[in-house]
Amino acid sequence: MATISGLYLNRVRCSGMPCVNSAAECGSARKQREIRNSPSLGFSVGNGERKAGGLCLDAGACRRAKRMIVAASPPTEDAVVMTEPLTKEDLVGYLFSGCKPKGMWRIGTEHEKFGFEVATLRPMNYEQIAELLNGIAERFDWDKIMEGDYIIGLKQGKQSISLEPGGQFELSGAPVETLHQTCAEVNSHLYQVKAVAEEIGIGFLGIGFQPKWSLNDIPIMPKGRYEIMRNYMPKVGSLGRDMMFRTCTVQVNLDFSSELDMIRKFRAGLALQPIATAIFANSPFTEGKPNGYLSMRSHIWTDTDNNRSGMLPFVFDDSFGFEQYVEYALDVPMYFVYRNKKYINCTGMSFRDFMQGKLPSLPGELPTLNDWENHLTTIFPEVRLKRYLEMRGADGGPWRRLCALPAFWVGLLYDEVSLQNVLDMTSDWTREEREMLRKKVPVTGLRTPFRDGLLKHVAEEVLKLAKDGLERRGYKEAGFLKEVTEVVQTGVTPAEKLLALYHGKWGCSVDPVFEELLY
Repeated sequence: MATISGLYLNRVRCSGMPCVNSAAECGSARKQREIRNSPSLGFSVGNGERKAGGLCLDAGACRRAKRMIVAASPPTEDAVVMTEPLTKEDLVGYLFSGCKPKGMWRIGTEHEKFGFEVATLRPMNYEQIAELLNGIAERFDWDKIMEGDYIIGLKQGKQSISLEPGGQFELSGAPVETLHQTCAEVNSHLYQVKAVAEEIGIGFLGIGFQPKWSLNDIPIMPKGRYEIMRNYMPKVGSLGRDMMFRTCTVQVNLDFSSELDMIRKFRAGLALQPIATAIFANSPFTEGKPNGYLSMRSHIWTDTDNNRSGMLPFVFDDSFGFEQYVEYALDVPMYFVYRNKKYINCTGMSFRDFMQGKLPSLPGELPTLNDWENHLTTIFPEVRLKRYLEMRGADGGPWRRLCALPAFWVGLLYDEVSLQNVLDMTSDWTREEREMLRKKVPVTGLRTPFRDGLLKHVAEEVLKLAKDGLERRGYKEAGFLKEVTEVVQTGVTPAEKLLALYHGKWGCSVDPVFEELLY
């Protein structure tokens, strides 16, 4: 399926059914064609060739001439005046368009890390980040992503490097077929980053929460959407700014073949997300001292903005499907609309109102599918649905664990036997039990009491299902779980190992963690 700026082009839906009419006969299809062929997007598609500004972007067809991508990422933008209002069916169809046959399923891994000055351990500032991004672009042939005069990211093929609000450095990996490719991509990225960073005295730390510095010490990135979020967060929770500026995560994005397949994976992912949080718990320090949590990052999400986060109990309702997720997302308060390279503050307003032209900040204007795509990126549950599913429950960690998280979820969700076993195992878990795990795991990890034993015992069974699933895939990927096997067998999380070092040979100082978890 061809995709342009995240828009689906082929599979559209009319009145909730797959569209079988020509584009001339189907309003939804016509809207897609108008967006696809708009000059404002800067490129068109035809004969399998992708062009931008007269330059062929196909690999091998031309050498990059250090093009500047003058648009913020992610938001996608189109300046098309919609000839027909979007309908709820269009929004549902957008999610449906993510369905792919199993042979086209891919693995997309994203990981964040803290950059710091090696000499002082202070967070790297924007000027250092800009030097780093420019250096990577020039040395390794990445395209630059600009917001106004500021470089805010890089893109190369289907990979991108972006900045989180406090300068956390994120790689959004390309969709790949195997975990071997995922790990190769991670290693290549870290090699490139280190090659430039070491020359300017910058190191990178793999941990879930900034261990040493206060909020006031964290630089603010020059990205318009983050300014809107920073001002809005204190209105809806006490820890939102901590989430923005002091957390790092690793997540994996996975495909589904149908609405039913999405539902099954969504439920399995939500039920087991606290187990992933426990296995990868790696954020026990705040401002130089233990904070009382094994995953401070996970705890922070419990009081960031409950309108857009959490365990989504409605996913377990018999009526759940794409339409129900759309209904939920329509009422999640908006952050912004992106127009003319600028963010327009829409905090607290609903996409449902936008669909009716009732946004006070954009009176009478109607949304496009790009606006819908952007809105979906501002929803932060433990598992997030876009045109794929994102597993969001794990702390950031050192490079040796980055390949383990996608291995964990691929083994569970991409193998039918393991997936069904997970669903059978968790089918009688109650909403109260799932919420209990979500609340207690950040504190007690795998030692969290659950039913007749500890969560560790459930994790042992789950890890075996993940290994079995990977082995059945036939790519010899089970070895990527080695880094978490000891965690599950002993019940001792990475955070607890850090705390033992802190109280032992580190002499109650967190400074050594910058060496211990250095990339």
